[in-house]
Order: sequence, then structure tokens, then C-alpha cells
Amino acid sequence: MVITEVRIKLMEDNHENERLQAFCSVTFDDAYVVRDLKIIEGTKGSFVAMPSRKLTDRCPSCGSKNHLRARFCNQCGGKLDEDRATRDADGRVKLHADIAHPINSACREVIQTAVIKAFQEERERSKQPGYVCSYDDYDSDYDASLTQVVGELNGGRSGTPSYRPHAAHGARGAHARTRENSSTTAVRNENGSEGFGAGIM
Repeated sequence: MVITEVRIKLMEDNHENERLQAFCSVTFDDAYVVRDLKIIEGTKGSFVAMPSRKLTDRCPSCGSKNHLRARFCNQCGGKLDEDRATRDADGRVKLHADIAHPINSACREVIQTAVIKAFQEERERSKQPGYVCSYDDYDSDYDASLTQVVGELNGGRSGTPSYRPHAAHGARGAHARTRENSSTTAVRNENGSEGFGAGIM
């Protein structure tokens, strides 16, 4: 795969995390985008961190999920063990898991080189008058691609969709009655088979 585009979103100077220099997105083969990579200032210079999610575990009392740094359960308020996170080979606490990442050092080097180069160029562009960040343009790209996907699900025409639409949820997760399922319910009620399991037998 070839990196065909890198977009950078520089952080403001007054950002609370001073080590976080920018967010970026990387496009491969003009076809696949990975967003929310971070450019972080390290002791040996800037490096690229892959997009990640916070790791969670379950409360022993109520079973609700909590971030590994949480001291108390978000659901029941019970005290959690503060040293429950696993550690890597170097003894560092593992609090995040990568969502997407290279699986060898050669690929990581290619991505890092392209991203750091684009970051340096973006910093130079940001000094020019009338500078506009292109990173946020992805929102409009996403809206356009979503419209295309919905159009394809509809069979590309305004007639009968090629999928069955899902009814809206009402109170407590119950499906709102459509004209179709309300008439079915009426038939079942006349037969006396009402409630859980109606229509199975």
C-alpha cells in the first residue's frame, strides 16, 4: 500500500496537553483512511502514536465497565483496586489498546516518516496569512460517503429499499408500532395469544 495523503490538525498553543502537537489522518491508496493518529513531542523528538481506545474492566460488585484508572465504579460507586491494570515487559501500566497499527518496524517507519514530514510542512503553512486547516474537511467527505451508502442500500432508486427498515424504539427499548406490526398484533390479540412468545405456536 502507498500513503497517498496525510492531513494534519495542529494543536493550539494554549492546549492543556503541551506534549500533544497535532492530530493527523493517513490515507492509503486513495481508498482507506485511518484517523486520529497523534503527533507527540518526546524526549528524542516528535513521534507518531497510533489511534487507540481506553482499556476497561468490570466492577466486581455490579459488573459495569470502568476505565482502568477509575478509583470508583461509575455505576455503583464501589471502590476499585487502583493497581488492577496489567503491565508490559518494561513494567509500564497498559491503559490503552491500539485500534489500528503497523505490524512491523518497516511499515511503522514509512508511516512515521510521512506523518512527521507532513507535520513540519503544515507548521510552515500555518505561519502564512489566511491559513486554513484541511483536516476538518473529512466531515463533509464522510457525509457524502454516508449518503452514497444509504443510496446503495436503497437499490440506487427511490422505490422499494433493498433492506427492511428497522422500527424506532419507544420507551424501555420496545419497538414503536408501525402500520405493519400493529395489524399483526391485532390479529394475535383476537386469537388470544398475547404477551411473550405470541405467535410461536
